[in-house]
Amino acid sequence: MIRLFDFFFSLLGLMFGFPVLLILWIVGLFDTGSPLFRQKRVGRNKKPFTLVKFRTMTKDTASVASHLASSSAITPFGRFLRRTKLDELPQLWNVLKGEMSLVGPRPCLLSQEELIAEREIRGVLAARPGITGLAQVNGIDMSTPKLLAETDQKMLQSLTAGAYFKYIFMTVSGKGAGDRVPGNKK
Repeated sequence: MIRLFDFFFSLLGLMFGFPVLLILWIVGLFDTGSPLFRQKRVGRNKKPFTLVKFRTMTKDTASVASHLASSSAITPFGRFLRRTKLDELPQLWNVLKGEMSLVGPRPCLLSQEELIAEREIRGVLAARPGITGLAQVNGIDMSTPKLLAETDQKMLQSLTAGAYFKYIFMTVSGKGAGDRVPGNKK
């Protein structure tokens, strides 16, 4: 049922959101010269996939977890994208393809071994990673791997259609900050 919701809403989002995506892509082109950011992430059952987002940092920024990045790397337009969570919109493509869900544990980098281990212990990696979830709406990010894995497990154990829509609504209405960058308020 959740996969059906994911497919339907990501398709609708991409179709009706296309004008917004196009505008953000054009502004991003002027901002960084390369508006889309692609990064290998850990997917369902530890299968790597390429996550797509709008670029919020300069092109030469090291590929590290957000909590390890420098806030000075974030562009002014990138700050706007992060604050409004519009940087996440291209991930609707990942959801449509079945690599992600709208709701699930945020996909981590392949190098985040502690988080991967904590999630593996709790069975979290058996689920599709998501754009948002319980951890995101409560401001829990990847800087606290054990707490994040425990929160992901709790969410997955109680994920119903009602909770699915609740997390989406909470995210769209501005609840949670997502992955923080030191010295930056997302």
